[in-house]
Amino acid sequence: MASHTRTTSSRPNGAKPRTAASGSTGKAGSSTRRTATRSSSTRPSGSRKHSNGSKQPKNRKKGLWWKILLGVIGAILLAGIGLFIYLYATTDIPQPEKVAIAEKTNIYYSDGTTPIGSISSQNREIIDCSVLPDYVGNAIVASEDRSFHTNKGIDIMGMARALYNNLTTGSRQGGSTITQQYAERYYLGETTSYAGKIREAILAMKIANSQDKDQVLCNYMNTIYLGRGAYGIQAAAQSYFGKDAKDLTVSEAAMIAGIIPAPSSWDPQENPEQAKKRFDRVIRIMKEDGYITDAEAASAQFPQVKEYTLSNDFAGPNGYLLSTVESELINAKAFNKDELETGGYKVVTTIDKALQDRIQEVGDERPEGMPETLQVGGIAVDQKTGSVKAMYAGSDYLKQQLNNTTQSTFQPGSTMKPFGLVGAAQSDVSFATLFNGNSPEEFETTPGTFAEVPNALGISWGNINLNQATANSVNTVFMNVNEHLTPERYAQIAHDAGISGDIQTDTLYNILGINSLTVWDLAQGHSTIANNGTKNTLHVVDRVLKGDKDMYQPNLNTTKVFDENDCALVQHAMLGTTQYGTAAGVASALGRPVAGKSGTANDETAASFVGYTPQLMNVWAIWNPGPNGENQVVPQFAGYGVSSTGYPSHLFTEFMTTAVADMPVEQFPDAVDNGVIGGPDGDWGLGGKRQSSNNYGNQQQVQPTPTPSESTTTPTTPAPQPEQTTPDKAPQLEPSGSSSSPATPAPEPSGSTPPSEPPTGNQGGGTNPGGDAQGNKPQA
Repeated sequence: MASHTRTTSSRPNGAKPRTAASGSTGKAGSSTRRTATRSSSTRPSGSRKHSNGSKQPKNRKKGLWWKILLGVIGAILLAGIGLFIYLYATTDIPQPEKVAIAEKTNIYYSDGTTPIGSISSQNREIIDCSVLPDYVGNAIVASEDRSFHTNKGIDIMGMARALYNNLTTGSRQGGSTITQQYAERYYLGETTSYAGKIREAILAMKIANSQDKDQVLCNYMNTIYLGRGAYGIQAAAQSYFGKDAKDLTVSEAAMIAGIIPAPSSWDPQENPEQAKKRFDRVIRIMKEDGYITDAEAASAQFPQVKEYTLSNDFAGPNGYLLSTVESELINAKAFNKDELETGGYKVVTTIDKALQDRIQEVGDERPEGMPETLQVGGIAVDQKTGSVKAMYAGSDYLKQQLNNTTQSTFQPGSTMKPFGLVGAAQSDVSFATLFNGNSPEEFETTPGTFAEVPNALGISWGNINLNQATANSVNTVFMNVNEHLTPERYAQIAHDAGISGDIQTDTLYNILGINSLTVWDLAQGHSTIANNGTKNTLHVVDRVLKGDKDMYQPNLNTTKVFDENDCALVQHAMLGTTQYGTAAGVASALGRPVAGKSGTANDETAASFVGYTPQLMNVWAIWNPGPNGENQVVPQFAGYGVSSTGYPSHLFTEFMTTAVADMPVEQFPDAVDNGVIGGPDGDWGLGGKRQSSNNYGNQQQVQPTPTPSESTTTPTTPAPQPEQTTPDKAPQLEPSGSSSSPATPAPEPSGSTPPSEPPTGNQGGGTNPGGDAQGNKPQA
């Protein structure tokens, strides 16, 4: 009767399974199954597909897979246990004198050997912890490891929680006990990899088994980095409170303990809000864990800290370079501040030592009559790579920490006009198109609002093309250009070039540079045009090394944003500036082609100059902030005229004459002007009224006489020329829009009476935020 209850798995060898058609369930089907089994022996082998017959090997295979899986898991566990035993047995606790604790991060010039300085100086002082009040150590335990007195050196749950968060959120939580942190920072250095964390955990366990808790806590307090270059509780007590660690109050100990995870970022001087939150947390935990009484917790007040003074490495101009390097690496999210201060990295910058010395010398020059309040900013850039070769950010970082290259802002004025030229080229407008360059001209500056806009000095240039308008910075021509582009498109072009600062999109005046920018930002935008339309991110860090290992290289975000020929057209228009225009004499002083553009802010509160050869770009700006940061007029000094607008081009000439002295003379790329006179629709400028040669090779432009216009405002004398150079004085160049008198008398507009009020608009290609959303005219 056993055959009546036999299952598929109990069939004798050779028995064939039932088919789907023969398979019924329940008792009624038992005879059928018996019949199928008995009769199967008479069937020809392979004469029929038996679905049930496949169950037997499948079950065997399924059981085999489970055995294999369990075997693999067991082998992994055994290997892990063996590896742990091996690592534990072979891991030695190094002697303290053989341990390199934290190292300074050193910054070098581009040669990789000449030091600039260190980001952090190290201040250490080892003390006997027996002199410390108990609440000093307890505050640190409350902040960093509440289970310190009971754990075995590692916190399995904390590590698992940190691992889960790291895998699911992409964060880098540590989950480390005090003993692990001590092993990491004192014996291993910073460890962020999972392999490093395993080694750190094993060492922590061994330390916990060989040293008592008081010894581990004391060693931790003597070696932990606590910000301000201070290693250990004694150095930190002196740095934050000017006292020994044994004299710290409960509140002072809690404040120091609270900022341990990010001491430089959470320094009360830098981030008082976060420091206060951490202080409150430590006091709360100390009360909950019985380290202080309720009354002590209630009376605890957030302490006042000393002002932090930087190390001598930051004295003079070096501080600007060091802080710029630090900011770049932190903003790139490659390192945090504490890692840079303690990681012992070697940072090689793009800064050329010889060029940096020269730009500092030029920028530090203070001619007779130059106001003490006048600020100067400058930068030199290899536009082909985005590498910053030199920067003038100020004379002494310890006296003024605001960086005049990367942080201070000024109104760039007409140095923003070339981005409008890019738009004209993109619109297939020939640069030979004639525009009305008379002054003043009326424009609808914002929808429904009309205003008259003059040229610098109120000069009417007649009908001139875009090359002549660029060289002489003719406002009315560029306002006409912006009418066709629209302010929105102009702003987008400038942003595409790399300008990150705000640019108004609701007024035609934005092409006249009414929005304040930094020297760095202006150089970033122009470097794209100078690099023939390819944008590279400006940077001062070339690479970061740890020993022989590369830790960081900059992401240049190289992007092709403009057509090469469009940029070549703009470059050739800018050549006229340094040959016969507002900075005439610069090209001849350097003995090579120089593309340039000068600019003046409205109300003469700033002046700037952007210039470059095919190998190197240099940007300078001056501005005159008042006591409360307000814009003040840049006065005449050293013979440079009202607003001293020729001074930035003088600085350019002084620096570049040296910088390019050993560079071969290179020509700018040939430009082919294949645009249409008057634009594709014939509505740009005066329309298609005159044809002109459309090839712009490496030819010197000539000094133009303003083309006669049908208007009665055409000058009757040639355009103003720069003063003659005397042997003992640099050329006094008439920059874009200077309201100073030119060397030769300005032409009187023929048949036109100057406005009874001072000319409105840009007095030199610059403007101010007076060109507002309501369409109000900038006031000169």
